[in-house]
Amino acid sequence: MRLLLLGFGNVGRRLAEILADRTVYPGLADLDVSVVGITTGSRGSIADPAGLDLRSVLKQVRFPQHLTSLDAIRTLDCDVVVEMTPLDIPGRGAAAIAHIREALERGRHVITCNKGPLAWAYRPLRDLARRHGRAFLYETTVMDGAPVFNLAQQCLRGNTIQRIEGILNSTSNSVLCAMEKGQSLEEAVAAAQAIGVAEADPRNDLDGWDAAVKTAALANVLLDAEMTPEQVERESMTAITPATIQAALARGRRIKMVCEAWRDGGQIAGRVTAREIPLTDPFALVEGIGSILRLTTDIAGKIVLTEEDPDLSTTAYGVISDLYRLSSHGQVANATVS
Repeated sequence: MRLLLLGFGNVGRRLAEILADRTVYPGLADLDVSVVGITTGSRGSIADPAGLDLRSVLKQVRFPQHLTSLDAIRTLDCDVVVEMTPLDIPGRGAAAIAHIREALERGRHVITCNKGPLAWAYRPLRDLARRHGRAFLYETTVMDGAPVFNLAQQCLRGNTIQRIEGILNSTSNSVLCAMEKGQSLEEAVAAAQAIGVAEADPRNDLDGWDAAVKTAALANVLLDAEMTPEQVERESMTAITPATIQAALARGRRIKMVCEAWRDGGQIAGRVTAREIPLTDPFALVEGIGSILRLTTDIAGKIVLTEEDPDLSTTAYGVISDLYRLSSHGQVANATVS
């Protein structure tokens, strides 16, 4: 499979490192891929139809070409477009959606790490992929590389998912854990920024926007909703104080920011709220940047998926998982998974 990478930030670089040194990972021996192009927003682009030397690429600070992502999709011969550009909440994911639409219309399979397209345009992109007989995959969009969508779509076939609950924002959870130890909100955010967990502007995390995007993405894919993040009820965690947290602990509970989506009659509802979680609930065990997801189904009951201490390799693996899912459907040209 020939890959075109759109975006080459931390996750893209880690993916390239893994692919460049597959001998370290025996499980990847049968993964037959090459990267024929990489585009970035500010550091240029690079392409080679014979496949890039990723070790050499990783040593370069800037790339020599100036192809935009759309230009690369239109001109480079590839099998799979991997969309790894940053999430754009104010723009409602418009650029990433345009990249995916262009790739599908040109007969390319798509793997996206960007959750914006699922949150604002999942159904039309899914239908477009089906019309063109192409794959549209997105395992990395929620809980890094944990098999959220594979679990629901492959392992739970025949079930109807009734409810989704999760702790899905690393920044908010790490801040709450730090506040349990006596730090103020401001101190906890600064500590999270210092280790690279929180952005320089943490408002999307603290005000629930990142979590709302993930909630909408999950609802659209797993509950067949047509929900946007703007329709997800949001509660900011900025009103939570150390005193609030200590009072909850005294009652045998921990405060967590919980994402939820559920079937409400014929509608799908979603919210991101602060909840007091009993210490007996698996959600109370989630520390730091960990995540958890609970799926309530009509046949298999409740299934809980937990991710501890994810890193860049965890996230990069989500792309690798999608590549394997794509290749497992036979020849790439005939794959129709979405």
